Amino acid sequence: MKGESRAEGGAAALFEDPDFPSEDKSLFSDNSTPIARLHGDITWRRPQEICQSPALFPNNISLGHAKQGLLGDCWFLCACTFLVKNKQLLNKVLPPDQPQWADSGYRGSFQFRFWQQGHWAEVTIDDRLPCINSTLCFSCCHTPTAFWVALLEKAYAKLHGSYEQLWAGQVSEALVDLTGGLAEHWSLGDLGLEQEQQTEQDSDQVRRMRLDLNLLYPVKDDCALSCSTNNTPEGVSELGQYHALTVMEWLDVKKVSGGEVRLLRIRNPWGRCCWGGAWIWGGAGWSSLDPVCSSDLQSRVGVGEFWLDEAEFMSQFDDVTVGYPISEDGHLKSIYTGNLLTHSHQLAGRWIKGCSAGGSRNSSSYSSNPKFWLKVCDRGEVLVSLLQHRKQRNTEKYAQTPLDDSKNTKHQHYQAIALHMWKVEKKRFNLSRMLNKPPCASTHCHIYEREVVLRRQLEPGYYLLIPSTYQPGAEARFLIRVFSSSSTSLSALKSPAPSLPLTMDGEWETTYFQGSWVEGRTAGGSRNFPSHWQNPCFPFMVCDNPAVTSGVNVRVTLHQSQPDIDLYPIGFHIFKCAQVPEGESEHRLARDEDPVASCVPHCYTQHVSLACSLSPGEYAVVPSTYQPDCSAHFTLSLARRIHRKVVKSEERLGKAIQEVSHISVMHS
Repeated sequence: MKGESRAEGGAAALFEDPDFPSEDKSLFSDNSTPIARLHGDITWRRPQEICQSPALFPNNISLGHAKQGLLGDCWFLCACTFLVKNKQLLNKVLPPDQPQWADSGYRGSFQFRFWQQGHWAEVTIDDRLPCINSTLCFSCCHTPTAFWVALLEKAYAKLHGSYEQLWAGQVSEALVDLTGGLAEHWSLGDLGLEQEQQTEQDSDQVRRMRLDLNLLYPVKDDCALSCSTNNTPEGVSELGQYHALTVMEWLDVKKVSGGEVRLLRIRNPWGRCCWGGAWIWGGAGWSSLDPVCSSDLQSRVGVGEFWLDEAEFMSQFDDVTVGYPISEDGHLKSIYTGNLLTHSHQLAGRWIKGCSAGGSRNSSSYSSNPKFWLKVCDRGEVLVSLLQHRKQRNTEKYAQTPLDDSKNTKHQHYQAIALHMWKVEKKRFNLSRMLNKPPCASTHCHIYEREVVLRRQLEPGYYLLIPSTYQPGAEARFLIRVFSSSSTSLSALKSPAPSLPLTMDGEWETTYFQGSWVEGRTAGGSRNFPSHWQNPCFPFMVCDNPAVTSGVNVRVTLHQSQPDIDLYPIGFHIFKCAQVPEGESEHRLARDEDPVASCVPHCYTQHVSLACSLSPGEYAVVPSTYQPDCSAHFTLSLARRIHRKVVKSEERLGKAIQEVSHISVMHS
């Protein structure tokens, strides 16, 4: 095993991880958080050096919940709580039957798995844990003899590059990393759950309403639910800004008076109750319930837990994160309908500056963004997620630290992203014309989130998906994921020939033609030979465009499908078409006239290209090899500069999500 040495007598020494050593560089990244004050105070100890009989899990699983230490990673610990409720997922993250401290096979190492950009990545650590004196200084279990939380936290810190990188984050990100599923982030204020109110005047903006917990009722026992505060709640002086808590359960209870009250049991990762109100132990609210029911509910309260009613919940917390349930077979269950989403696909993509980073629909280069076909075979519920890679500043195996950018401290990890979808009646369509129309579905306007989710009931047919960043030229890698209740397929829309360089002087529409030069038939050679007119001919039209008054408006590229060692010299001419008598539809070339533009001389190269300015009218491109009877396949791309109508409602950047949200420090 890497990092393992031999002790005296030939016995294997305990594993020491060389990639995440027991040193300050594993604790701190830039000393920008309060744990920087711990420099010099931390020692590293193995569990058997901390207690007499260490174990991964306690006999009483309720004592195995996470308790936050000096690290502000309550967002991660809330996701860990979901693992305690789902043994199948826990075994996925922490593979069972690993040798523990009392086993003969114990070597001081543990393996964990985290879902990362489409696959499960294994992370191996040694079990040396950060301590102050002989006590764990970061997260632990409520019982001091259980260590699964501390070890999982260390593995997650290694994945991110250091413990300090876990300071502040989103519960939704941790849930996805620990489950491989989906999580959605909703506001509990006036801007809450998405409501589908897209109008012609406001096609990209999505109005939102307050979250209705009834929506989640069908999956309330299976989904992960976390609530967060961005400001100090009114009745709680101890809770500061940016803290995340876990909703353990919620139920509707009958009052003695005959009405009902909805109660929610909340767990604070700090490990102690920090709440006031009518439903604390012995509070006034319990007197409104039957004494037997009241006693039963109060007996369920564990360490750090408390009850509150729905009105308190909606008013005291700022937002909610919902993790989708996952069945025993590994299928997602919709939080909207409870349906099993038994079909899934994923494809990776990338926004590249100057090529495929087209920006939002405000930009004329929007159509250059990556595009994906979604084929829906039967009517059903479909969820599409767009998940972007975190920006990185190095290429170390596990490090995922932010870019060095002193001018961008708020959104240094992610781009502002969105996802739009159009229904396409047939796979051959006019892209520019389609993009002038409102999409049939879209996510919330561009926001600084790692992942955005689009959900719809879709009819059978083809749909075009276009993921985008808000700013043109913003680069990032991403993953498109599709989950559906009915059969679907997902594929990338690829150009059959190299894309033309993007320009900033308007929008271009590109058409591709496939052709062949065939010996004795269509391989006519250059204009030096009478057989030139046997070459393939591709007609096209240049329309009168009032927005284009001068400059290049046509670009043609000829690409031959030959290996580099067997290239032919190739070129092409553009001819003006002659007037066609009424009743005839076939284009006629003005053979007696010179070409209006030519890409010559013929060159031994994979592709040749020409940009020119043509007046409105009908034209044709005639590609050729220099010598006749040279057989080969080719692709001709024809790009025409066009005028696209301005989208009626310019898209605005959505509410900024602070990267410092959900921070807390254990108060002494």
